[in-house]
Amino acid sequence: MADVRIDSVSLTYHGVDADVRALAGVDLTLADGDAVAVIGPSGCGKSTLLLAMAGLLAPTEGAVFVEGEAIARPRLRTALILQDFGLLPWKTVLDNAELGLRIRHHPPAESHKRALEALTRVGLQEFLGLFPSELSGGMRQRLALARALALDADLLLMDEPLSALDALTREDLQDLLLSLWRDRRHTSVLVTHSIEEAVYLGRHVLVMSPRPGRIAAVVDNPGMGDPGYRETEAFHQACVELRGLLAAEGALHREGGAS
Repeated sequence: MADVRIDSVSLTYHGVDADVRALAGVDLTLADGDAVAVIGPSGCGKSTLLLAMAGLLAPTEGAVFVEGEAIARPRLRTALILQDFGLLPWKTVLDNAELGLRIRHHPPAESHKRALEALTRVGLQEFLGLFPSELSGGMRQRLALARALALDADLLLMDEPLSALDALTREDLQDLLLSLWRDRRHTSVLVTHSIEEAVYLGRHVLVMSPRPGRIAAVVDNPGMGDPGYRETEAFHQACVELRGLLAAEGALHREGGAS
C-alpha cells in the first residue's frame, strides 16, 4: 500500500487577469492503508489538492511524496475517479474497465482477466457489452471503480464520485467503497461535500478552510468501518462536530472579509 506525505504545498493558478491562490502551506501525512475524507466549502482547493496528489498538478511551492518518492507525474498504481467517472462513451463496459491496463501496456490476456475479475467484484459481470449511455448512474460509478480495481491501485483518489446519485444508490455505493477498502486496505482519499459521507468513509476527516485552502482541523473517526456505524451515537456526534467546524470556518472567513 501507499503512504503519502504532503510537505508545505501551496498552489497558485496563473490567470490572464489575476492569479488565484488555491492552496497555502498544506502539510499532511497519510499512513499505508489510511482512509481519509476531505471536506470544506466550495472553492477551497479540495480538488486541487487531490490533483496534486495524483501528479496532475505541480505545486507552486512544496512537494507531494508517495512511498517516499516526490510526485512529478502520475504514478502507475494511483487511481483517480472524477465526478464524471471518466468513461469513454464509445467503448463497452469491458473495454472501459481494461482501459487503464491497456494504456500501461499490460498484455491483452492479462488485461482482460483482471478487468473481468474487477467487474465481477462490483457486480457488472452481466453487462460487459453495454456502453456507458446504457447504464444507470450507479452502474457507471461501479464501472469507474472496476477500472481502478483492475489497476490494483494502492492509492485511490476520489473527487465527489457519488454526488450525482440518488440517496439510496449513494448509500449502496458507499457500502461498496467501504467493503473494497476493508478487503484491499489501499490508501483512500475521498473529496466530498457531504458531512455524513465524510464520517462514513473517512477514518480521519480533514476540514479545509476557505480559499486559499489550508487544513483547518483533523477529526479522528475511529468508528469508521464498524458494522451499523451510521445508526450509532458516535456517528451522529462526529457529524455534529464536523458541522460545527465548517460553520466556524465560514464565520471566520466572513469576519476576515469584512475587516
